[in-house]
Amino acid sequence: MALQQQVEQLQQEIDSKRQEIRSDGYSMSIGEWISLYEDGEIEIHPEFQRFFRWSSYQKTSLIESLLLGIPIPPIFVSQREDGVWDVVDGLQRISTIYEFIGKLRGENNELKPALTLEKTKYLPALKGKKWEDESDPENSFTQAQRLLIKRSKIAVTILQKESDEMAKYELFQRLNTGGSIATPQEIRNCILVMYNREMHHWMRELSQYEMFQACLSLSDRSLEEQYDMELLLRFLVFRTIDKSELRGIGDIGVFLTDKMVEMAKQKDYNYEKESKAFKSTFDILFNKTGSNTFRKYVPQKDRFSGGFLVSAFEVIALGVGYNYKQLQNSDVDVEKLVKHIWTDTQYPSWSGGGTDAKARIPKLIPLGREIFKV
Repeated sequence: MALQQQVEQLQQEIDSKRQEIRSDGYSMSIGEWISLYEDGEIEIHPEFQRFFRWSSYQKTSLIESLLLGIPIPPIFVSQREDGVWDVVDGLQRISTIYEFIGKLRGENNELKPALTLEKTKYLPALKGKKWEDESDPENSFTQAQRLLIKRSKIAVTILQKESDEMAKYELFQRLNTGGSIATPQEIRNCILVMYNREMHHWMRELSQYEMFQACLSLSDRSLEEQYDMELLLRFLVFRTIDKSELRGIGDIGVFLTDKMVEMAKQKDYNYEKESKAFKSTFDILFNKTGSNTFRKYVPQKDRFSGGFLVSAFEVIALGVGYNYKQLQNSDVDVEKLVKHIWTDTQYPSWSGGGTDAKARIPKLIPLGREIFKV
């Protein structure tokens, strides 16, 4: 009987969720895709351009495929209430087309330089070719070649506006994981842009706060992969979170994404309050420990060594962030407390190698709050 109930429950869940997602699809010519963009009927989110890293050769290969008649994977879009399509998957493909014809615009609505093609295996004569350049007709596509592109078709799959509001974010995450986007935080950034563009711009600006960057002292690669944005998100999510909620965080990536969406949905989110807490925290840390803040302290040598440690961030940044008001008005030696963490018997046992975030965070965050309590 129990087995039968499990079977029925699974089927009920499948049936329920399938009803929440409604889609449609058909083929569209490149000319139609161009018209959509020119008329403002498709949103490709120019902010995404920093997260999608197609090389010039990859872009050229797409144009080559269109010329040769090689099928292009469909573009996934989500239809908004105003009828505009949000691109959920296929941004590299559609942006490359807009860039090649000289229509692509950036974050500030500036026209991006038109793409110049490279030599390819099958069409080496593509090298140096452009869509249309009156000053360089020899390197421009002919009218016949432009029409060949415009008449080529790419299918579209449309997630209709009647679908559950979270469906497009789930779809975006699933379709883009493991693709040209390198990190989970880059995917989160894209979801946040689609959900709450104001919050994304606010977080991006906040992540550039000089004292924050100086304390982190991250590598160029970590910055390129938006790790500073992830650390900012961790700060915002965990700074005042209830200890009871820490016990059930599960997968840290999923937890951060879900919490970010919760934040984005809050119409009364207090940007001013959170900015003040964030900047005050890193003002304190910069003035006391600077770029050593999240590096390992070696008591025997009385010096810091190594690079950034996320476990140190979870104790120190979140501990100071929780108590920043009291620390601002006290003569507590914050540097001494930071050094003390490395001789604390609990910290090494909770942060050592092999300790995953869901086991580590519920212990380290309360520890940091206690250590920096005034």
